Amino acid sequence: MDTVAQLTIVRHGQSTANVAFADAQARGLADHGLTGRDAGIELSPLGWQQATHLGRWLADQPADQLPEVVVCSPYLRARQTWTRAVDTAAALGVPFPQARVDDRLCDRLMGDLELLTPLMIASRFPAEAARLAADGLYAYRPPGGETFDDVAARIRAVLADLNTRYPGQRVLVVAHDAVVVAVRHLLDGLPFTDLDAILAVTPVANTSLTRYVHANGRLGLVEFAVTPHLTGEDQHAHLGR
Repeated sequence: MDTVAQLTIVRHGQSTANVAFADAQARGLADHGLTGRDAGIELSPLGWQQATHLGRWLADQPADQLPEVVVCSPYLRARQTWTRAVDTAAALGVPFPQARVDDRLCDRLMGDLELLTPLMIASRFPAEAARLAADGLYAYRPPGGETFDDVAARIRAVLADLNTRYPGQRVLVVAHDAVVVAVRHLLDGLPFTDLDAILAVTPVANTSLTRYVHANGRLGLVEFAVTPHLTGEDQHAHLGR
């Protein structure tokens, strides 16, 4: 087998930035009150609960479905998600591997626009807001930041390394929605514009799981953005459902 046997990508739990962004947008505020850097954003109280539910659900899975390798984004919210999940599972008598941090699994780098909502960008950087509108979300490169093609390039390298280092093993990645989007673009051959329509129907929710399984010489999508630990059912499962 020349790929991992199974690849599961988990988005981090709800973060304080997720809450602040949604609130600022809903209220039309040009500031959300957040300080610091994106890499240091923590989980919200709900995010901690989601991570706990994730750990309980993982602990209840069959042994032959549990991850043998865990790789995590360096961002605090992702590391907190896995730490809470693994501690919860350990308390139930199910140990999980120590996570290896890979800096390439970070969220999309936004450069000068880091931690800014669309309203904040329009207020502080109107020229960039106009360029974003013209280029589109995926092709736009913020000053000092990344396009989605840039994100995909580093995730392509991560996937190649995982397949080389862990062929035939079950790998779990804890990261961000941008990483999930990049993986779907790479493994499913979907243009970002096509993914936009998919995401409008099935967003990559906090602590959702996206799973690929090796079959016929390649990794094939089995589930996309499912949250069985939160809903009790795989309501967004794709392929055969």
